Amino acid sequence: MVLKNNSRWWVLFSLSLGLMAVSLDTTVLNVALPTLAVELQASTSQLQWILDAYNLILAVVLLPAGMLGDRYGRKKLLLGALLLFGAASAACAASGTAGMLIGMRAFLGIGAAFLIPLSISVLPVLFKGEERTRAMMIWMTVNMLGIPLGPLVGGYLLKHYHWSSVFLINLPLIAIALTAVALLMPESHSEHRPKLDAGGIIFSSTGLGAITFGFIRAGEQGWSDHAAWLAIAGGILLLIVLFLWERKAVEPLVDFSMFRSRSFTWGTLLATGVTFSMFGLLFGLPQFFQAVKGTDAFGTGLRLLPLIGGTLAGAKISELFIPRLGCKAVISAGFVLLGAGLALGTGTGLDTGFGYIALWTVIAGAGLGFALPTAMDMALGELTEAKSGIGSALVMATRQVGASISVALLGSALSAVYRANLSLGGLPDGAAQAIRKSAAAGTTAAVKLSSPEILAMIRSAYIHGMEILLWICAGSALISLFLGLLFLPRGLNAAAANTTGSTRASDSTPS
Repeated sequence: MVLKNNSRWWVLFSLSLGLMAVSLDTTVLNVALPTLAVELQASTSQLQWILDAYNLILAVVLLPAGMLGDRYGRKKLLLGALLLFGAASAACAASGTAGMLIGMRAFLGIGAAFLIPLSISVLPVLFKGEERTRAMMIWMTVNMLGIPLGPLVGGYLLKHYHWSSVFLINLPLIAIALTAVALLMPESHSEHRPKLDAGGIIFSSTGLGAITFGFIRAGEQGWSDHAAWLAIAGGILLLIVLFLWERKAVEPLVDFSMFRSRSFTWGTLLATGVTFSMFGLLFGLPQFFQAVKGTDAFGTGLRLLPLIGGTLAGAKISELFIPRLGCKAVISAGFVLLGAGLALGTGTGLDTGFGYIALWTVIAGAGLGFALPTAMDMALGELTEAKSGIGSALVMATRQVGASISVALLGSALSAVYRANLSLGGLPDGAAQAIRKSAAAGTTAAVKLSSPEILAMIRSAYIHGMEILLWICAGSALISLFLGLLFLPRGLNAAAANTTGSTRASDSTPS
């Protein structure tokens, strides 16, 4: 079945709506946690797992999901994933206990784990050459935008509606995507359907899951937690076993020969480097607006609009430069902009006006728009259509682990510097404990104590912590820049990569 040009773009639009629901779900709950603590009587540990259940399951299921799409057909599994994500969203909205919400968030993670790699793996089937580059830019832009939009959408919904609305908003997006995929999208799968690699599925899922769990736990319990280190070490060991297993497997889950391509390898690693900096920024900045500037959830979302605008502009402008300059130059420019924006951000202080904050977040957002879609397209342009499912899943799994590491490492660094700048002698134990926990909890305690001095100390301590966080993110961008300059192949543009990938794709059958 060959789709008309308009139908292809309608499919992409509908898939983007489904993907928007997935990416919104990554951050929309951050602003709802105080409400859930009251409405569902959720403990601190339960609140953490309401967030983490989704991320953990996502990391575990991504690779098998991509392989199953290549084997059994991407369209039918996409439809199943959309149905599951919609049903789980409705169940989350209907949850009456924290335990039920945690369980339904896990089912959301399963749906998302299929939607992400399968939605991107159909792009080589539907689009070729420069059209694929444009489609990839749209896909990646939507994927990025949902994350900073989450606090804005969540803040608005919580201000005007019941907390369940943060899940119910997914339903119309999923319904549109379901209809368009069912009616317009052709089925596609690998012509050669390999046997299931049970060992590969077990080792990859448990390895990635253990590493993600370890970093989540370290972020919650601190780096002295033995269980966190045990999980991380066990996960690394399982991934080593996976590598050895796949080398001997007749039909492996992960074809490590993909990493012989410098474009795939460094596109994947640099996309993960962008993700590391992006999640660090999105971890620190909303807390700054709420704890230091005193804005509410909706106001915080509004103040992230310059970041969103910069990302959109960067993605659009980079499309113009890729055919002329190539992916390497565009990705490098992205890391320069990202690093410069983050470095400027370290100058943010207690009295800094929003104009300066908007300036550096626009620059950082432009860097994200330049680097991330281009790195992703460079990696995925090297895949044959038959391997697009597992290949895209591998890229996204790497980014997911990078995001978990980012939040754990940078969150720990911010907390350590924040606590080192506190002076809590003479305060009641309850208030001191709340202030040590976080700047958000500390500002609430300071207001109850009616102490402007303590409030100023908390805000100053957080500023110091965020400064270190932004310097680390800027350093990560600088390292990524040097790696890109050293190892990215020269003279390669996205369209060329896509054409190369397309010529090797004779084993995929759209029907």
